Amino acid sequence: MNSTPHRITKAVIPAAGLGTRFLPLTKATPKEMLPVVDKPAIQYVVEEAVAAGMSDILMVTGRNKRPLEDHFDRNYELEEALQRRGDQDKLRSVCASTELADIHYVRQRDPKGLGHAVLCAAPHVGREPFAVLLADDLIDPRDPLLARMAEVRERLGGSVVALMEVDPQAIHLYGCAAVDASAGGDGVRITELVEKPEPGTAPSNLAVIGRYLLDPEIFEVLRNTDPGRGGEIQLTDALSTLVRAGRPVHGVVFSGRRYDTGDRAEYLRATVRLACERADLGPEFLAWLREFVRAEELVGV
Repeated sequence: MNSTPHRITKAVIPAAGLGTRFLPLTKATPKEMLPVVDKPAIQYVVEEAVAAGMSDILMVTGRNKRPLEDHFDRNYELEEALQRRGDQDKLRSVCASTELADIHYVRQRDPKGLGHAVLCAAPHVGREPFAVLLADDLIDPRDPLLARMAEVRERLGGSVVALMEVDPQAIHLYGCAAVDASAGGDGVRITELVEKPEPGTAPSNLAVIGRYLLDPEIFEVLRNTDPGRGGEIQLTDALSTLVRAGRPVHGVVFSGRRYDTGDRAEYLRATVRLACERADLGPEFLAWLREFVRAEELVGV
C-alpha cells in the first residue's frame, strides 16, 4: 500500500492554441471562448477543476488570449448596470466566473506543443503534484472523471492519465496507451505510450484524453524531451519516458459523457445536447429540433 499522496489543489489549463479548425472565427477570438449554450467552453473546464477541489488554477495562454483574462475578471460597469436594473439572475451569472477560483496566467511565447505549455507552469506549480485539463475536452459533471483519477492516484501513486476507447480507425489522431489491467479496481498500469501512432501500428484503441494528474518529476523529463510529432514537445513522449524508466504511470478508462469542443461537428453536438438538457431552454428547443428534423426528412422524400 502506498503512503497517501499529496492532495492536488493546483490545476494547469493550456490555452495557447491557435484554434485553426475554427478559422476564420478564431482569427481574433480565442477558441476557448466559443460559447457552449451561454457559457464559454473554458468556464466549464474551470468549474470541473474547482468541483474536484482545485482552487489554484494557472492558464497557459498566448497572443490574442486577453478575452480569457477579461472573462474571469470583474466588470464593474456591467455589474453596476445590472444592479441598477435589479436583474439579479444575470448579475449572479456575471459574477460567477470571477468568484470561481484563484486564477493566474502565464504566456507561452512560442507554440512548441503541449509538453512545452505544461513546462511553462513549472515556476507556479513548484514541487507539488498538479492536474492538467485540456480546454478542448468538456467532461459532463455527472461523470466526475477527476475524482476517479484522484482515487487511483491515492491507491496506486504516481501520475494518472485519462483514457477512452475510440474507433481503431481514429486512434492515429490521439496519444495511445497499452495497459496492464492487473492493478485491479478502477486503475490500469500503463505499459506503453505513443503519440499519434501511424495507422495500423497502435498498441491498442485506448486514446489519451485531456485530463492528467502529474507528479512534479514530469518537469525535469520535459526539459530533456526532444521535439516529436509535428516538431513539438509532446507531453505523451515525456510520460512515455517515465513508463520506460519504471516510474508509476496509471490510467483510468473513461466511458462517460465527453465533448470535444475543438472539433466543429463535436462542438455543435455538445451545444445541442447541453441545450436540450437545460430546464429553461430544453423543452422549447427540443420541440423545434424535432420539427426541424421531421421537415428535413420530408424534403428528402
